[in-house]
Amino acid sequence: MPDITLILLAALLAVMIFFTWRNSRKRKAEAENLQSQIVPGAEVMTQHGIYGTLISIDEDKNEAIIETTPGTQLRVHRQTIARVVDPIEPEPADDEASDDLSDEVVDAEETAAEAVETSEPEFGERVAKPKRASRAKPSETAE
Repeated sequence: MPDITLILLAALLAVMIFFTWRNSRKRKAEAENLQSQIVPGAEVMTQHGIYGTLISIDEDKNEAIIETTPGTQLRVHRQTIARVVDPIEPEPADDEASDDLSDEVVDAEETAAEAVETSEPEFGERVAKPKRASRAKPSETAE
């Protein structure tokens, strides 16, 4: 009869192998999805946080040319492209939404007025430290 700890270790090993296999498949699918989205004209972000428009891709040299600002082009390795930036679509403005927004503005103004009344600083606000009394040197106090 096999020992119970041996069975538990085998089960743990099987679970670890399953999760490793699943994660590798997920990463592979994400990489294929990214490669299908990388086309000239797409807005991309590199691993270093540089945003730009993809101008061209050279598969043979593994290079991509990204235009960060008009007239400024960067030549980077193709694999440094971390993701394709999705454009942000503005939400449609409704009459009810504008009423809610005006109520929020009034609430924010009231909160700001209450914050001014209190003596506590807001988060991130710099406060002048009170000056300390100067210390007397030990030689001055002995006299």
